[in-house]
Amino acid sequence: MTQRFSCHSPADGSLVAERAFATSAELDTALDQARLAQRAWAATPLAERLTRLTALVDWVVMHKTTLAEELTAQMGRPIRYAPGEIGGFEVRGRTMIELAPEALADVRPPEQAGYTRFIRRAPLGVVLVMAPWNYPWLTSVNAVIPALAAGNAVILKHARQTPLVAERFAQAGREAGLPDGLLTALHLDHDLAAAAITDPRLDYVAFTGSVDGGHAVRSAAAKRFIATGLELGGKDPAYVRADADLKQAVDGIVDGAFFNSGQSCCGIERVYVHESLFDDFVEQSAALVRSYVLGDPREPETTLGPVVRTSAAKAIVAQIEGAIAAGARPLIDAKAFGERTLPYLAPQVLVDVDHTMDVMREETFGPVVGIMSVPDDETALTLMNDSRYGLTASIWTRDEEAALTLGPRIETGTVFMNRCDYLDPYLAWTGVKDSGRGATLSLLGYEGLTRPQSFHLRLGRS
Repeated sequence: MTQRFSCHSPADGSLVAERAFATSAELDTALDQARLAQRAWAATPLAERLTRLTALVDWVVMHKTTLAEELTAQMGRPIRYAPGEIGGFEVRGRTMIELAPEALADVRPPEQAGYTRFIRRAPLGVVLVMAPWNYPWLTSVNAVIPALAAGNAVILKHARQTPLVAERFAQAGREAGLPDGLLTALHLDHDLAAAAITDPRLDYVAFTGSVDGGHAVRSAAAKRFIATGLELGGKDPAYVRADADLKQAVDGIVDGAFFNSGQSCCGIERVYVHESLFDDFVEQSAALVRSYVLGDPREPETTLGPVVRTSAAKAIVAQIEGAIAAGARPLIDAKAFGERTLPYLAPQVLVDVDHTMDVMREETFGPVVGIMSVPDDETALTLMNDSRYGLTASIWTRDEEAALTLGPRIETGTVFMNRCDYLDPYLAWTGVKDSGRGATLSLLGYEGLTRPQSFHLRLGRS
């Protein structure tokens, strides 16, 4: 009997979609079709490939309103912000299309008489893209568009909470005229996903998700000599130096901590503030958080929606309560946000926190931030690096030279100055430690999706 799964909206628990998991036979067919389609696609001129991918992006943008409404229903992002994810999809997609000719160009060494020599960036074959629910369009476009541009085929698997995104992505491919089998959406359970990774017809896995999920992917991939790209989340810090623009820091950090109900791998989860600004920063941050409107994400006035599910909300509450029991002081009265039931969760700002508490060490993935006072740069650096994660870190200062001096000493994939929770598609998106391995976006994002093939041609005698 075919197993099924359901997607229920965190807004009201209503059924959004019910789908059957793919069967082994369906996976087998998809892999065969992908291999066949990929060979012809790789032989297609790059300019034509990019024209089709541009049409794919155009289709998604054209249906922005519908796709945003579906996104809100599936994972609870307030509707006032949901269209922004489609906007981000467009920027990233078009940027990776723009970068493709340079990223995929042959590498040519100095000329040598009598020889033609170059390195070609050949496609890998079939790429499995596994995307999460929190930013399902943004995380998947990072890999899907460059994988296809490079001449690969893609099998796309989204989290169970956002199945419609995978289906819509594949639909966009069909509407853009991609060959049959080149971009296939499959709803895979854990066992079948592992089976796909171990299948010799698959050549690469791009995974965005939890650390545990990343370990599972690596464990399956270890049975074969294939590479993986892993983006696994974070516990991202912000440091407010004594010379920071206070309002800029408050506005940016609060948004970075609470946007999408804090459900962002690069969201701010811990803040270190120079002692000279600490009291003012805390007071202004708490006041700004109190202005949020917690409510039904389908209502235009809502600025803070529910977290994705009740079990997630309970885990966040447990982390908050654990910190309070250990001495942390909450600054936000949850009752001020009305009588709400989980997964609706009031935002929280905690002070008197330290690194013995999970709220400052383990990923929270919710609308909570802890704030500590620090006396100097060295203390801030020590605390920022005291984490098993390393995705992004932000420094808030008026001194660019200070940021450039401190930045290289932070164990992180991206260093921000006076901004956070943002991806620039011209820069590599990468992490260190338990935040993952590999890179997406930028010119470097193509490297993991291709392999070098050297050509050394000796010319015949005339």
